[in-house]
Amino acid sequence: MKRRNFLLATLAAAPAAALANSVPRFLAGSADERTARSFSVAAGQSRFQEKTLVGNNPNDIKISSKDTGGELTVFEYTGLAKGGPSLHMHLYQDETFYVLAGEYLFVVGEEQRKLKPGDTIFLPRQIPHTWTQLTTTGKLLYFMNPSGKMEEFFRARPTGQTAPTPQEKEQFYLAHGMKWLGPPLPVKS
Repeated sequence: MKRRNFLLATLAAAPAAALANSVPRFLAGSADERTARSFSVAAGQSRFQEKTLVGNNPNDIKISSKDTGGELTVFEYTGLAKGGPSLHMHLYQDETFYVLAGEYLFVVGEEQRKLKPGDTIFLPRQIPHTWTQLTTTGKLLYFMNPSGKMEEFFRARPTGQTAPTPQEKEQFYLAHGMKWLGPPLPVKS
C-alpha cells in the first residue's frame, strides 16, 4: 500500500514540477522569499523608502516582488506632466492599470482606449502597448504579475543628458524581460 501511495503522489506532483521548470528562472519565486507579516505603505511613500522615477514622475513601489515571492509587484505612478512610456512589450508579465486621477490613452495592439478615474485596463503579456497621460496631472496604480525584473528596470533606468541609442534601449529592455518597440505616443497640448 505504501508503494502505491508513493507512486500516486509522484504522479500527482509531476505536472507541477514540469510547470515549475518551464518558468524562466528570474520569474520564479519561492515561499521562503515572501513576507510573512502584513505591512502598510503611507501615501506618497515607497515600500523601502526609496524613490524610483520615470523621468521626473514618482513611480513608487507599494508591494515588492520580495513581498510576494516574485508573483506580484504593485506600483503607484504620479504623473506631473503629459506623456508616457515608449512602445514596448512584456515577454513574461501581464500588466493591469487602475486610474486614480487624470485621463489616459492606452494603445494595446491595434486597440485604443481612453480611461478616466475608476477605470481599469488589463494588458496581456506579449502584446505591444503604451499609454499617454492626457491631462497635466494624473495617478495610476498598476500591477505586474508575475513581478519579473520591473523593480530593477526602474531602479537602473539610464538618466543623464545623453539619450541611449535604440540598440542600447533594446538591450536594456531585454535584460528586464521586455522588448522596446518604439517611441512614446506624441504629447498633444
